[in-house]
Amino acid sequence: MKFKKLLATWSTLAVATLILSACGSHKAQQSSNKPATKQVLNWSVPNELATLDSITVAESGSADMINNSMEGLFVLKNNKATAGLAIDTKASADGLTYTFSLRKGAKWSNGDPVTAHDFVFAWWRSVDPKTNSLAAYMYSGIKNADDILAGKKAAETLGVKALSDTKLVVTLDKQLLYLKLLLADARFFPQNQRAVAKFGKKYGTSSDTTVFNGPFVFKNWTGSNLSWKLVKNNNYWNKKHIKMETINFKVDKSFTTAYNLYQANKVDFTHLSAEQAKQLADQPGYRVLRRAQITYMKFNETKKEFQNKKIRQAIGYAIDRKQMASSVAGGGSVPLTNLVPQGVSTFKGKDFTTWAKTKVGVSYDPKLAHKLLKEGLKELGEDHFEFTLLGRDTEISKKETEFIQSQIEQTLPEVKVQTSNIPIKMQIAKATKGDFDVTLTGWLADVADPSNFLDIMTKNNPNNMGKYASPKFNELMTVAETSDAMDKDKRFSDLIAAAKLLNEDQPVVPLIQDGTPEMLRPSVHGMIQNTAGLTENFRSVYITE
Repeated sequence: MKFKKLLATWSTLAVATLILSACGSHKAQQSSNKPATKQVLNWSVPNELATLDSITVAESGSADMINNSMEGLFVLKNNKATAGLAIDTKASADGLTYTFSLRKGAKWSNGDPVTAHDFVFAWWRSVDPKTNSLAAYMYSGIKNADDILAGKKAAETLGVKALSDTKLVVTLDKQLLYLKLLLADARFFPQNQRAVAKFGKKYGTSSDTTVFNGPFVFKNWTGSNLSWKLVKNNNYWNKKHIKMETINFKVDKSFTTAYNLYQANKVDFTHLSAEQAKQLADQPGYRVLRRAQITYMKFNETKKEFQNKKIRQAIGYAIDRKQMASSVAGGGSVPLTNLVPQGVSTFKGKDFTTWAKTKVGVSYDPKLAHKLLKEGLKELGEDHFEFTLLGRDTEISKKETEFIQSQIEQTLPEVKVQTSNIPIKMQIAKATKGDFDVTLTGWLADVADPSNFLDIMTKNNPNNMGKYASPKFNELMTVAETSDAMDKDKRFSDLIAAAKLLNEDQPVVPLIQDGTPEMLRPSVHGMIQNTAGLTENFRSVYITE
């Protein structure tokens, strides 16, 4: 099975422009145009970090930190791949071989030079099955990657080699028209071999066991604490354009606590709850980030009850997504109609979600839910069951799991739901091991294409932790990414059919497309937030008085 995240040229990216809404007059808090003497930023985040290892990172919060303390061939800026360590790119006539010329003089924080060999080492490590990277499938399309991931070839056969310290050659199995966007992702960053060898399994588990080559250097993260900082890297090649000296980060899982700190001028940025967003929509600094990001539930199909399609469907029909989007998540969140969110791509002038829209599996229908549950339980010879819904220990995740629990138990009295909200690192670990019944999770697009969301449900994808296995779905995805890959009509027909099949089979319950309401102090300028891939980029940020 191949897992290509193929971004076709005909796919119009509605997320190509960052969508931020700001309301109200800013006169009362308008800052001057004079740069502040002290360039120090204080930032509130809702989750602790899981890792600083760019190869194994599996969630967006840690990836954003890595994005600002490390750098690859390209840097994602306003959803476009801009120059990073690559100063020149040459492609062969057939589009299967790329030669990248690297900047000279780039250094790691341990003093070593950054070379093409660091990319080769990192990429070999990423695709090596022993590394167990959840993102290794992203390498599919690079020569031999699929065979390596299947254990048929050695990692060293991957289509990447260093001709010299500053020449990197990448060979593909087939054209990847979105290659530069892909190479801007953290999973394709270089790694310092000496540091990885020195720290071994501890590499990336703290700021002291990681080395950096980006605009900032990580400080004061022990691996479990809830505060850390990014400090300007004076060895960074583009340091003269980095204005911020220090960015202090603090984890605040309570929206109330975070906003109180914002009001007290102790943080310059915070996320908001649905209630806060309604109250603050006309205040200076209010904005909404709409990303290609979704929240959904994933069933563990190794569990007897969830092997029954009618039971999975019953749970899906028992949840009112409109109410969840407006009253629980808020801030511009909207109900999902399938696993692919709005604004990812268009086909023949219509959004993908319009083509794939169906009421099957995504409607709120208590009567149908109860009917399906009765039939499913009868097939199993049971009259009731219970399960645990696994979520994160953030305020929003707790509210969402409680809402889902209430919806299911009110509509389906034969089902009892326990909720368990734990730190994100633990949630990922449990899900990876298959140690869950149902998990409330999310997905943020690495590149803006429907396959980026649908791929995660293919049989051998490491993110398919619930073990969904549909021969028909796998066939549709394989054809879309191989024989139909360069035929826009056939490819989109395959992907639309695959999205509808997921709704019918209901291995996952699509819930909402996230809108993120935020407060950013008006004196903070130049913040870049991409709507797909790595979100936050602090390279251009500065503060005025």
